[in-house]
Amino acid sequence: MTGPFEPGERVLLVDQRDRRYLVRLAPGETWHSHGGGVAHDELIGAPEGTVVRSPSGMWFRAFRPRMADFVLKMPRGAQVVYPKDVGPILVEADIHPGARVLEAGTGSGALTMALCRAVGRDGRVVSYDVRPEFQEKAAHNVETFLGKLPEWLELREGDVRDVATTGETYDRVVLDLPEPWAVLEALSAVLPSGAIVCGYLPTTIQVQQLVLAADPAGYAHLETFETLHRTWHVTDRSVRPDHRMVAHTGFITILRRVPSAPQGW
Repeated sequence: MTGPFEPGERVLLVDQRDRRYLVRLAPGETWHSHGGGVAHDELIGAPEGTVVRSPSGMWFRAFRPRMADFVLKMPRGAQVVYPKDVGPILVEADIHPGARVLEAGTGSGALTMALCRAVGRDGRVVSYDVRPEFQEKAAHNVETFLGKLPEWLELREGDVRDVATTGETYDRVVLDLPEPWAVLEALSAVLPSGAIVCGYLPTTIQVQQLVLAADPAGYAHLETFETLHRTWHVTDRSVRPDHRMVAHTGFITILRRVPSAPQGW
C-alpha cells in the first residue's frame, strides 16, 4: 500500500532505541507503552515516516510493516520460520512465479505468506498441517498481512502423505516437519524428476536422518547449510559488528528428485 495510513491498517512504530511495536489503527483509540500513549488519530491520514510523540516526550516513527517485521510480531501457534531463513529457502529451493508448491506443516504461516508472494497468481501453494488450530492461526496471519487469503493458496488439514493419492503434481516441496524423512517416499508420487525438496530442521540428528533417507527414496544432489545473521553498528566514529546476533535457528537441506539409478550405478 501507498498513501496515508488508513483505519484498520497495521503500522510499525519504531522508538528511539529501535524497539518495534505493531499497532492496528482504530479511530479514537490510544496505544499505550512504557513511554506513554499515542493517539491513533495522530497517525490516521498521516504519511509513512511520520514521527509522533507521547506526552512524556518519547517519539516513535511510523511505517507500514515489512513481512520480516510482521513475522516477528504476529500471533503464533507454532514456532515460525525466521526471516533470515525465509529468504534462503525461497532462493535455494528456487521458488518462482508460477511454481506449484507443496508445504508441510503450515505452522503459524510465516513461510506460507512468503511462498504465496513468490509464486504469484499464476502459481499454487498447497499447505498441509495435522493441527487444525495451527491452520486457523496461520490463515488469520496470512489474511492479516496480505489483506485476504490468496486464491492460489489452499490450506489442508491432515497428513501430507495423503497427497500421494490426489493425482496432483508439484515442482517444489518445503517441509517444516519433525520427521521429514518419513514422507519422502509418498511425495515421490507427486514429484517429477528434477523437482526440489527443501527440509527445514533444528537439529543435526534430524538433518542426518533426512540425508540418509534421501538416496533410498530417490533423491540426490543434497546440500545442507545454515544462515547466520549479524547486524552492524555504524556511526560517524565507528563501524563495528553488534554484540548480539541471530545465530542458529534451523538447518536448510535441499534435495532433488531423480529417476531410479541404473543397475550398478
